[in-house]
Amino acid sequence: MIGRLAGRIDYRGADHVLLDVSGVGYIVYVSERTLMDLPGTGEFAALYTDLVVREDLLQLYGFPSLQEKEWHRLLTSVQGIGAKASMAILGALGPDGTARAITLGDWSAIRAAPGVGPKLAQRVTNELKDKAPAIMAMAGALDQVVEATPNAPPAAAPAPQAAPKPVARPRAAAQSDALSALTNLGYQQGEAASAVAQALTDDPESDTSALIRAALKLLAPKG
Repeated sequence: MIGRLAGRIDYRGADHVLLDVSGVGYIVYVSERTLMDLPGTGEFAALYTDLVVREDLLQLYGFPSLQEKEWHRLLTSVQGIGAKASMAILGALGPDGTARAITLGDWSAIRAAPGVGPKLAQRVTNELKDKAPAIMAMAGALDQVVEATPNAPPAAAPAPQAAPKPVARPRAAAQSDALSALTNLGYQQGEAASAVAQALTDDPESDTSALIRAALKLLAPKG
């Protein structure tokens, strides 16, 4: 199983890149969002990958973070969601938006992805809602974005390539830290995850403290 690739981008297609890894070219399919964030042709990049194996097909799908790769795994576990539909959802919402939509049962957000109808979107939220909090809780650890080293030598060069450095994204860390704090206060993971997701929807730039305060207000007894 190929879990990660790092090399020079030789070609950028509409939905994939050709990654030169030590002289071997790998075609890696990516979401529209990931393609926009990748560097240009000739530059160094790294992606976590998932290999789809069929009788007549071998395809690699690439993700900038382990969190997004984990969401891809969960999405494709839903009947009717293949790799193409999963990439469409992740391309439209990103891993954070996917987590919020599923946690809040917002199937209309999932429906916004190209090629995903309302029945399929509802199935995604219904089947994954109970699994979403676990991914949100691990987001700080999973959301390690591989940052390619600038000015890395071409794959064919004799000089050794510097290893890409993982970089944690602050929003994912704030989300998982807030969820951990709420569960430590005695809230169930599911209700805590829903409150954090709603707080992030209301203010996507919230830090950990702000998320906890907003979530606690949402969790407070009404009346």
